[in-house]
Amino acid sequence: MGDSRTALVEDLMERFPHVPREAVFKEDLLRGGVAFDASALSDNENGEVKPKSYFIFSFDHGTLPELGEAALRRPPEEIILTGGPYDLRRTVVSVRVNPSSPYRVAADEEGLLGLYLDGRRIADVGVPPMPEYYRHTLSNGKSVMEVAPTIQWGYLIYLTVFRVCQYFGAKEECQYCDINHNWRQHKAAGRPYTGVKDVDEVLEALEIIDRYDTAKTSTAYTLTGGAITKTVAGRDEADFYGHYAKAIEERFPNRWIGKVVAQALPLDDVKRFHDYGVKIYHPNYEVWDRRLFELYCPGKERYVGRDEWHRRILDSAGVFGARNVIPNFVAGVEMAEPFGFTTVDEAIASTTEGLRFFMSHGITPRFTTWCPEPTTPLGKANPQGAPLEYHIRLLEAYRATMDEFGLSSPPGYGPPGPGRAVFSVSSFMDSLPAAEDVSDVTEEVSVK
Repeated sequence: MGDSRTALVEDLMERFPHVPREAVFKEDLLRGGVAFDASALSDNENGEVKPKSYFIFSFDHGTLPELGEAALRRPPEEIILTGGPYDLRRTVVSVRVNPSSPYRVAADEEGLLGLYLDGRRIADVGVPPMPEYYRHTLSNGKSVMEVAPTIQWGYLIYLTVFRVCQYFGAKEECQYCDINHNWRQHKAAGRPYTGVKDVDEVLEALEIIDRYDTAKTSTAYTLTGGAITKTVAGRDEADFYGHYAKAIEERFPNRWIGKVVAQALPLDDVKRFHDYGVKIYHPNYEVWDRRLFELYCPGKERYVGRDEWHRRILDSAGVFGARNVIPNFVAGVEMAEPFGFTTVDEAIASTTEGLRFFMSHGITPRFTTWCPEPTTPLGKANPQGAPLEYHIRLLEAYRATMDEFGLSSPPGYGPPGPGRAVFSVSSFMDSLPAAEDVSDVTEEVSVK
C-alpha cells in the first residue's frame, strides 16, 4: 500500500473539512480493522487492560484461528486515540482486528502505545483499564465479562441474552451478519459463550456492576440477540427480551436507561416492551434500498417484509415517542458487490432518502460501520468493505439531514461531539455538534 493510505486519508480530510478529522481515522479503522503487535495485546481477564468481549458479532477481519496471538491474548475492547501529528481529540474506537491492516497498534521503546500508519506514529493510544467489576465472578463461576460486558468506555452494558439467530442458513440469515458463526467459533475454541442467558445470572452480574461501578460510568443497558421467529424457552420475541427488562427494572428501578434491539414487531408487542420498563426501542432496518433489503435480509423480508417493517417503526413512535425509536442501519453494505451501488453518489443518495423518511417523522436512525467479516457472504465477496469516501460523506449527509429536520443527538448514546463521544462502532456521535445543554435522557410518552 506504500503511502497511499496516508495520502487518501489526508485528501479526504482536506475535501471534507466539516467532518472532524478524528472521524476520518475512526471510520477507516472501523471499516478496515487494525493490527496489534504482541506488545499491545491484553492478558485477557487476568491483566490490567479490559479485553475484547466479542459481545455479539466477531467484528474481526479474520476467524479466530487466523488472528494468531490475538486469538489467545485478546486485544483491548476499545482504544482511545489522542494527539499525534493531526492533534486528535479523544476518540473512542471499537477494536476490529485485521492482521493485514495498514494501521498497527504497538508500543514504542518506552512502552507507550501508539497507532502507526504506513510506519509513522499518528496518535497516542489509550486502552481501557480493567474495571473492578470484571475482577469478580458470579456465584456459578461465570465472569461478568461473559454475562454482562460493557462497551463504549464503560457507558453501555451489552446484554446479548440470546447468542444465536433463528434466521438460519443462506435463505434467511442477513448476508453481512456473523452472529451464528461467532457463536460457533467461540464454542470451537473452547471459550465460554452462553447461548441463552439466565435472568438470575444477568441480575447477579448487574448487581456486581452496580456495586463496583461507584462512579456510575455505566448509564445504559442494551438487551439484544438473534431474531426469534418461533419461541425461545417458550416465549415469543417480545416476551423473551421483555422479561429481562421487567426483571432488571424491578430490581434496579431507573438505575440505567433500558434499550432493546429487536425486530420491528406489531404494536401490541411493542407496548409490552414499554410496559416492561424499556425506554428506547431499536427496530433496525439494516439497509434502505428495497432491492438490497430483499437480497441482504431475506429472513426479515420473508417474515415481515420491508414496507411492514417501516410501518411498524413509525407506529412504535406512538408508544415510545419518536425520539426514543432509534433504528440502526449497517453503513456500507449499500456498496457491497455484486448487487450494491457502484458509485458513492448513488449509495449516499439512497441512504439519505432513508434518513429523510425517518427523520421527517422525528425518528433519528443511527448506524454501525460495516465490518466485512470473512464468514459472511458479503464479507467474503468484499474483504475491503465500502470505500472510505462513502463513510465520510455519510457523516456529512447524516448531520445535514438532522439539521434540516431540527433534530438533536439521540438519547442513550452518551455525549455528542468530537473529543467527547463514547459511541464506538461508528463516528455518528463524534461528528455531531457538542451540546452542553443536551441531557442524555429519554422523553416520556403516554401510550395510546
